[in-house]
Amino acid sequence: MTSPSAAADADCMTRLQDGDDLALNELMDRWQKPLSTFLFRYTGNEIAAIDLAQETFVRVYENRRSYRGGQFSSWLFSIAANLCKNHARWQSRHPTVSLDAMDGEGASLRETISPDASPSERAVSEELAAAVRDAVHALPHDLKTVTLLFEYQDQSHGEIASTLGCTAKAVETRLYRARQILREKLARWVN
Repeated sequence: MTSPSAAADADCMTRLQDGDDLALNELMDRWQKPLSTFLFRYTGNEIAAIDLAQETFVRVYENRRSYRGGQFSSWLFSIAANLCKNHARWQSRHPTVSLDAMDGEGASLRETISPDASPSERAVSEELAAAVRDAVHALPHDLKTVTLLFEYQDQSHGEIASTLGCTAKAVETRLYRARQILREKLARWVN
């Protein structure tokens, strides 16, 4: 059975393929936030995430004729993951230090910390969040992508497999490897 949002996505893509360019606006409204969240968590940079989100939707429009049905979210995140991979490759060849990257996730972090927490509890929570963010960001592309899609986008192994063009077993293996690496890097936080 197809979910209502999946059916709406498929309808929008059909309209977009038939020349109704405004259907892209509906897709952007529905997917902008989840896509931007994924891209921000991948890049750690708000400006890069915004640019990559825009580029993802440009690619959706440019490649609308190649969409052959199926789960739109898988197709969308596949495009985004490929753009992330290209971005990471470019960044490794052109390293920079972003002043924006330092405070990019501060607002969402503050929302998760209890307002009743003591200053020392807040400091520990912020330090742990930064350590987790840095550890996830340091993962290799395939492990980072699987982790972000599973943990933060709530995608199933099957959806991730469809997005990345691999098997659900490969997704399970990548998640296991990512968790092992994260467990090692964050060992001082786990008692």
